[in-house]
Amino acid sequence: MEELLEQLLEECRSYTQNGHLASYIPELAKADPNDFGVYILNSDGKHACAGDFGKCFTIQSIIKPILLLLALMDNGVDAVRSRVGVEATGKPFDAINVTDQSLLSDHINPMVNMGAIALCNLVKGNDYNEKFNRLLSLTRTLACNPKIDINESVYHSEKQTGNKNRALAYMLKSYGMITDEVEDVLDLYFKACSISVNSKDLAYIGFALSNRGKIADGYKRIFSYDYAHYVNAILMTCGMYDGSGDFAINVGVPAKSGVGGGIMAIVPTRMGIGIYSPGLDDKGNSVAGIKLLERLSNALFLSIF
Repeated sequence: MEELLEQLLEECRSYTQNGHLASYIPELAKADPNDFGVYILNSDGKHACAGDFGKCFTIQSIIKPILLLLALMDNGVDAVRSRVGVEATGKPFDAINVTDQSLLSDHINPMVNMGAIALCNLVKGNDYNEKFNRLLSLTRTLACNPKIDINESVYHSEKQTGNKNRALAYMLKSYGMITDEVEDVLDLYFKACSISVNSKDLAYIGFALSNRGKIADGYKRIFSYDYAHYVNAILMTCGMYDGSGDFAINVGVPAKSGVGGGIMAIVPTRMGIGIYSPGLDDKGNSVAGIKLLERLSNALFLSIF
């Protein structure tokens, strides 16, 4: 497997130069566009890796499925569905004009910024510091890595430049879709996106979703099969922003990307995959990462379709 990963990494390396860094968050513009790594964790515990799989980057939107999972664990499916829908918007991840109609929960989904901000309001805790610590703890548990922590520089950069997310949050507030103080909700969201991970961490998180709630550390179950089904289904339809349709055809597995350059892919019952390459396409997805996943899917017959 490692020989295959090394081969595919080299075949796709030229694509690292085809994307652009997420310069609208100044700290993300400091990434090295040449970084490229992949890590795979199979359901039997065997793993393979290649390239810069240990390079750390911020999780960005890949926190959204974890945030959704925590909201489900805290509130159940019905409560989450009453606040955030499941249909793909067909709009960019940070879009404000998701619909021409009045804003309703059905008009947003958890994999776009507005839906994720709404989910922050559903996480349980006595205050927003406790809410974030619970989200960080769940991320560490899924990744089997107690050392995962926040990148303070990226957090402050996100907070200083996140005016579009503020607009989304205040719109949610105006429609009664969040009830807490907007800046408290946003602080959780900015911190969540600034959690630092590597490709191995993403593969382990994907492993837990692939194995329906069982983490790699001792195969302990930490969430229900039903919640894994819910999260994976939404990732299949919405996880790659408004490129999810093409991704379903060309790769065919649930996945989530982030503007930090990461991709977490889930092959149900088979493996979790983590990839890092910070050069992005116009939709906010890693160019080289998608190319590698396309070739890996074809080589190993990963598509669920």
